[in-house]
Amino acid sequence: MRTLTIPLTEPAYLQAYLREPDPKLTQKRFPAVIIVPGGGYTHIPKAQSETLALAFVARGFQAFFLRYHFNNENPPLLPQPIYDLGAAIRQLRQHAQKWYINPNQVAAAGFSVGGHIVSLYNGSWQRNWLQQNLHSDADTLKLNAAILSYPVIRLTAGWPTSKEKLASIAAQPDKFAADQFVNPQCAPTFIWHTADDNLVPVKNSLLYLAALNQFQVPFEAHIFHHGPHGLALANAQTAWKPDANQPHVAHWLDLATEWLQATL
Repeated sequence: MRTLTIPLTEPAYLQAYLREPDPKLTQKRFPAVIIVPGGGYTHIPKAQSETLALAFVARGFQAFFLRYHFNNENPPLLPQPIYDLGAAIRQLRQHAQKWYINPNQVAAAGFSVGGHIVSLYNGSWQRNWLQQNLHSDADTLKLNAAILSYPVIRLTAGWPTSKEKLASIAAQPDKFAADQFVNPQCAPTFIWHTADDNLVPVKNSLLYLAALNQFQVPFEAHIFHHGPHGLALANAQTAWKPDANQPHVAHWLDLATEWLQATL
């Protein structure tokens, strides 16, 4: 495995963890997944992001994590992180041969506010405004699958609670309700959340699921009965407190991997 750091628009970058094909096997290209971490739009947890990426590498993916813009770097922040994700996906397709990527198997996995970015992007890559900003066409920017882990969907659905924080993220928060971006061209989507999430209410995922259902976008959803926000792998590797080690919730990764294999 080799690692690369790919600059995007400063200070955003893409961190890559790339498998090399086994010459004894017939598979020469791999599906790719971009981890879009959480962090409240103020930072990203790099160690957790790397652990998530390596978990996907171990399951046969070329994996990346995205360091997108934060709210103190470009206030009000949105839509810049949407552009960051589009620029990252463009890099994957432009370097698909060199990085042994199947360009028709590009997924993004967003966690918490990273789920906000991915869900917004899922309803935007088809739009002229995004294509024009990134000087790319829909085929280059297309998302083939989305994974949303305890995502923020609406900035007015329980997170953030501070008016100052909200203002630093979006001048018009209602314009960035991801469920309102859903359209029939959205990528198939896998969502998981915990019913008692104490920071980002599960209402967020339910709003997005209702929109996917309305537009007949394929989806799979798992609402686990218990677990704090920010579970990541939900095991000892990423548990930030004892209650964040949730063996039942940790099944999400195998479920998502199986779903990706059937979807991509």
